[in-house]
Amino acid sequence: MRLFVPVDLPARLADAVSAAQEPFADAPGLRLTDPAQAHLTLKFLGEVNRDRVPAIEDAIEAAVDDAGVEPFEAAVGGYGVFPSMTYISVVWAGFTAGGPELTRLHEAIEAGTTAIGFDPEDHSFTPHVTLARMDDARSKDLVRRVVGERDPTIGRFEVDQVRLTESTLGPDGPTYETVTRFAL
Repeated sequence: MRLFVPVDLPARLADAVSAAQEPFADAPGLRLTDPAQAHLTLKFLGEVNRDRVPAIEDAIEAAVDDAGVEPFEAAVGGYGVFPSMTYISVVWAGFTAGGPELTRLHEAIEAGTTAIGFDPEDHSFTPHVTLARMDDARSKDLVRRVVGERDPTIGRFEVDQVRLTESTLGPDGPTYETVTRFAL
């Protein structure tokens, strides 16, 4: 099973995520993410044997407790790209509020899952919601222009839990199913 640990945006923000994607809607070489599945990934675990799930759940539960993060308000807005404006592979919206709490959660979950044998991330953590993935550079100039000129506001929401989620890849994109919820 393919697992990750997200913070989900509420369904009420799907239209705002879609509006933030609108400038990229017809851009060749870009694949937009499903606004109804918008989330921030705290940790991607990858393919995992089902018998490891109890240990993963224990590690995440302990990490959430160790992070000491109470429910908080987060806000999503503004564009960014990974890894750079020179070579763009992902277009994202950032967090204008809640970043320190999300970072504490990420760091605790990273430490907890690394302690049970998962590889640490090979890049620094930037709280974001993926809006699109760039398959080729045909729309690179468009992305650069939009990211440089616009600053969308997606919205605010309360973060009161993280989930262990199974991602199943299909021809129409991934489908997500909650394995376990962890309250803050």
